[in-house]
Amino acid sequence: SLILKSNIMKKILLSISFILTFGVASAQNLATENFDVFPTTWTLTNQSSPVGASTWAQGGGTAFSPGGQAGGATSFALCNFQSTTGAGTISNWLITPTYNLQNGDIVTFYSRKGGTSAPPVYPDRMEVRLNSTDVTAVGNPVGVNGVGAFTTLALTINPNLNATDYPFVWTQYSYTVSGLTGVVSCKIGFRYFVTDGGPSGNNSDIIGLDTFSVDRTLGTADFFKSNFSLYPNPSNSVINISNPNSLEITSANISDVNGRIIKEVNSSVQSLNIGELNAGVYFLKVVTANGQGTTKFVKQ
Repeated sequence: SLILKSNIMKKILLSISFILTFGVASAQNLATENFDVFPTTWTLTNQSSPVGASTWAQGGGTAFSPGGQAGGATSFALCNFQSTTGAGTISNWLITPTYNLQNGDIVTFYSRKGGTSAPPVYPDRMEVRLNSTDVTAVGNPVGVNGVGAFTTLALTINPNLNATDYPFVWTQYSYTVSGLTGVVSCKIGFRYFVTDGGPSGNNSDIIGLDTFSVDRTLGTADFFKSNFSLYPNPSNSVINISNPNSLEITSANISDVNGRIIKEVNSSVQSLNIGELNAGVYFLKVVTANGQGTTKFVKQ
């Protein structure tokens, strides 16, 4: 079970609603973590001063009833005020594995405080930081004020440690990666960062993290290239469609260079008979539940 501070040394949390929305029309998922079990590939490092007994851990207890944003009662990660002792500064990190990211990739996750709406409120804060320069252990943060190679501050929940600015229901946040040159090896750090925290501090209680995802928004040409291939191209009779990811095609069509649809294609087809088409350039469009893609082919 989870420990909450009271007026003596145990705090009780309250609840408020705050919603951000996010959507990706056509995207490639690069990473997903739902915290059904605590991920062994993520890194824990508590740099609080003084260091307390708590680290990021598997969810549970009554503070987050009925449970995670998605899944069961323990299907989330949490961190609490016992990251430090007495009245100290909390700097408790949960760091992802290495991902190959590029500009435009979108990081999303859900977070909330635990507990009920009963006062007093002890403010919490979480930073999300990007490391794009040194994903080895050397790049990890050291010291209560150190961020290591996690120098890019992607976003902060409740930067001013206000009593009402950290949501108390599961709330989605997103960050669009920028500032990179090409595809870069990166890590993402979730930093529970609270000054004057701990059992006898004026701030800090308990926060949760759930439903983490990294997605790459794709143009239709990129989506097709990532999921399908067309061969031989050019062709004078038949073109085959390769679908290595076994995506379910809901519809498909062929259009000419003027955008006019000239042929609807059976969604289950694995080869196209283009013998009746005039010589020229055409476009094949496929629509799936994961997105839609378009590619060019030549009829000889």
